[in-house]
Amino acid sequence: MSNNQKESHGSTIAVSITNFLDSGSIVAGASGLTLWTKALGLSSFQVGLLGALSANAFGSAIGALIGGHLSDKYGRKVIYTYDMLVYMLGTIIVAASVNFPMLLAGFLITGIAVGAGVPASWTYISETSESTNRAENIGISQFAWSLGPAIIFAAGVALSPLGVMGNRILFIFLTIVAFIAWRLQSKLDESQVWVEQKQHERATGEKPHPYRDLFSNVINLKSLLFLIGVYMFWNLVAGAMGFFMPYVYETAGGLTNLQANLLQAVLWIFTAVATYVGFARYGDRANHRIFFAVGAAMAVVSWVVLTFAGMNWTSLWIFVAVWGISAGIGAQAWYALWATELFPTKYRAGSQGVMFFVVRGSAGIWSIIFPTILTTMGFKAAGTFMIGLLLVSLIIGVIWTPQTRGKSLEQITKERYGDEFDESDAKDKQTPINSNATGDVK
Repeated sequence: MSNNQKESHGSTIAVSITNFLDSGSIVAGASGLTLWTKALGLSSFQVGLLGALSANAFGSAIGALIGGHLSDKYGRKVIYTYDMLVYMLGTIIVAASVNFPMLLAGFLITGIAVGAGVPASWTYISETSESTNRAENIGISQFAWSLGPAIIFAAGVALSPLGVMGNRILFIFLTIVAFIAWRLQSKLDESQVWVEQKQHERATGEKPHPYRDLFSNVINLKSLLFLIGVYMFWNLVAGAMGFFMPYVYETAGGLTNLQANLLQAVLWIFTAVATYVGFARYGDRANHRIFFAVGAAMAVVSWVVLTFAGMNWTSLWIFVAVWGISAGIGAQAWYALWATELFPTKYRAGSQGVMFFVVRGSAGIWSIIFPTILTTMGFKAAGTFMIGLLLVSLIIGVIWTPQTRGKSLEQITKERYGDEFDESDAKDKQTPINSNATGDVK
């Protein structure tokens, strides 16, 4: 391993804690929802509002839109300097909540911090990686994302006898981890790719308009639609699972809360192992189209089994294993990789912010619709909807898989926008819809 790769791994680990805190806060909030409802006497509307404004939905969507733009304008390091401080404020408020307004404020602040950190973290990891280990480093960040639910679910089971105090302890734990992350991330150097882009802008007197350039370029628009298609339809399923799966196990399968949480913990262990052993090890070497197709197909199969084989222990364990593995090598890992590869430096984080806003915002809307489908139409209908969403993600990803394996970010940019592409002015290299360029993701 070269010195550059060692430094890249070190910064990747520091930044990946953001992903751990993202998934950890979602699961901590979901696992304690029933406890907070009883402790504070929350109405169903208040419970829905907590879910909608949490790190799983609109809270992180708003944060991503803000954080992505700030990361492109002021630097990736600026986000790391302040984002974890905001996260700690949110988790402390949740842990200390004595009424609904405090709890809602804590969920919202935590969600905004999570959303702000994700585009910067994936962008930083990609920009500080070499072309031969970019997927590996993204895989490490996804491994951290998988560990969050596994650890929080396991801790939730252990702390369940304490009631709502147990959930407060979970958020205190997240606060401590966020402090460690802040200390580590504040020592990171700025992304050299971003520094060079800003030096270029100053030398040429260029005043970039990232969002105008992003949305006025046909290649960018096609990339946005492709990535949103791959990630959003998969995340509608994964997001509903993250917040409602224990409830589904208990209501449709007749499991106890302890059994439901244990199943989820095991599922996330499968995901963590598959991410590290699968995506991180082979993402830089394997054929991307085939690799993505395998993970996406496994996701579909898992929901077919759960939906049509009935919720017996055999089908439940098959579902946990197959979905868990698919999530480790599936849409989110590929989205995290491709989203950092397919856009120029000047709006690499901003484009992710826009996409993350759409994806998590749609998850917020779906989180309102899904329980209604489940209660009024039954689990089989809800499961069929899930299968349909996963099939859409699979088809989009397989047809338009980007050909980026083994290429530097600069090389990918030149191939997509032309050899004379100027990072400082992407809009001058727009591709007319009726030109020779097909708009396919190369």
